[in-house]
Amino acid sequence: MTLLLEKVIQPMNALNLTPLFRTAIGFDRLARLLDHAATADVSYPPYNIERTGEDSYRLTMAVAGFGPDDIEITVKDGALHVAGRVQANGQGEVLYRGIAGRPFERRFVLADHMVVDGADLQNGLLHVALKRVVPEALKPRRIPVGSAAPKAIDAPVAQAA
Repeated sequence: MTLLLEKVIQPMNALNLTPLFRTAIGFDRLARLLDHAATADVSYPPYNIERTGEDSYRLTMAVAGFGPDDIEITVKDGALHVAGRVQANGQGEVLYRGIAGRPFERRFVLADHMVVDGADLQNGLLHVALKRVVPEALKPRRIPVGSAAPKAIDAPVAQAA
């Protein structure tokens, strides 16, 4: 009975996408994204994601103890990577470490047409500005409707040889 229940009742953190992948093609990235989200450490460093406008966002990360040279921000394959590594300083022996200066690497998946607009570090907070820039060719456009009779398009006549 217990074995039967284990097969029927899945753990709360298990997500079975098999029915979706039986009828959908090319959603491998979605599966990888969900797997990564389930296993990612989301506790360090703490961060906020804010919407600052209709098409603009701000990622704020608490990175006390890190300087601008200690942080690397890259965009690759539709994802924003933020990594931090504190350079060792020889200023003496640390008796107590309450400020976490351990290395970190965070990855955020970006939606289509999202670009990084800039980044700055102030008072121990890293601010990364993002905005959605949709190309003109993909924006909806209005087609005017006229009331005149449609014009015929003359096709070139092929000449006989």
